[in-house]
Formats: sequence, structure tokens, C-alpha cells
Amino acid sequence: MTFRDLVLANRSYRRFAQSERISEQTLRELVDLARLTPSAANLQPLRYVLSWTPERNELIFSTLSWAGYLPDWPGPPEGERPAAYIVILNDTEVTKNVGCDHGIAAQTICLGAVEKGYGCCMFGSIDRDALRAHLRIPDRYQILLVIAMGKPIEKVVIEEVGPDGSIKYYRDAQQVHHVPKRRLEDIILDL
Repeated sequence: MTFRDLVLANRSYRRFAQSERISEQTLRELVDLARLTPSAANLQPLRYVLSWTPERNELIFSTLSWAGYLPDWPGPPEGERPAAYIVILNDTEVTKNVGCDHGIAAQTICLGAVEKGYGCCMFGSIDRDALRAHLRIPDRYQILLVIAMGKPIEKVVIEEVGPDGSIKYYRDAQQVHHVPKRRLEDIILDL
């Protein structure tokens, strides 16, 4: 698989084969990839909480907002939920400003997951107070992102933004998830 293929396969999947488990070892391998990425001033302030058990997964699932552009969809039903999660934290005793470290780490984790045949969805829309309480995360750690992961059971297609200019993703009657992307010509400025 080429790098472009990995990027194209790295979509935000929201429906998974929940019964296809992901091991702790696989999650550790993915975090190890993130560990090796660049970090501002090489501070390496990111910390990770891994979840692969149904009980812990349910606690995390309950704190996530699943699809802002699909207001009538509360998230995947039982049987289609993620098999694992990685919670990305900032250790504020190392630094209060992580810059873009967590974005680099999250993308690296997701690309590594795709290479292993999994799909992911990154969440910034999190009930952080509830997640902190559920997982007993000490106050020194700032909750940055949650990555949900599993074997995808939905089809996600990229399409060009239409004439109406809408960038809102949507599902068609066959439950195919469509993601409009701006044209390359529209994002490169000729200055």
C-alpha cells in the first residue's frame, strides 16, 4: 500500500465490527509509532490511556459526540461500536501548550491502524468531565483527543465539494458515508 493509499483509506469511520477485538499489544504498537514522531522542543508531553475491554470501552463511548452533521444519529448501536480507544492526554507538568503534537500523534496512530486493517475516528467533542471521572484521570492531565478504532463496516467515499459549497458529510439511502473535500485548486493560493 502506498502512502497515498493509506491517506485515502484513513477516513473517519463511525461504524465497526464490534466483535472483532483489538489487542492491548496492537494499541501499544500504535502508541509507539506516535512516541517516535516529532514533538515541539522535544518535550514529549503526551500521555495515552488504552482501552480494549468492553467495560472500559462503554465508559468512553458514553462521553463522545458522534456526528455533528448527522443530528438524528446518536452514534453506532451496540454491535457496531469501536473495539478499542486511545485517549490522548497532555501532561501539564511538562508543558501547558502542546502546540500541534497531539494532531501529529493522532494522525500517525490512525495511519498505523489503517495499515493493520483497522479504521479510526478522532474525537475532540468529548464530555471531558465525565471521561475524567470514568477513567479516574488525575487533574494534571489535560484531555486532548479520543481515537475510536475497529474493523470498519461502513463505506466512506470522498467527493468534490458540490456547487452549493457545502462541506457537510452525509449518508445516502444505502448508508454510504460521503465526505466532500475542497478541490486542490481551491486551497493552493497563487500569491
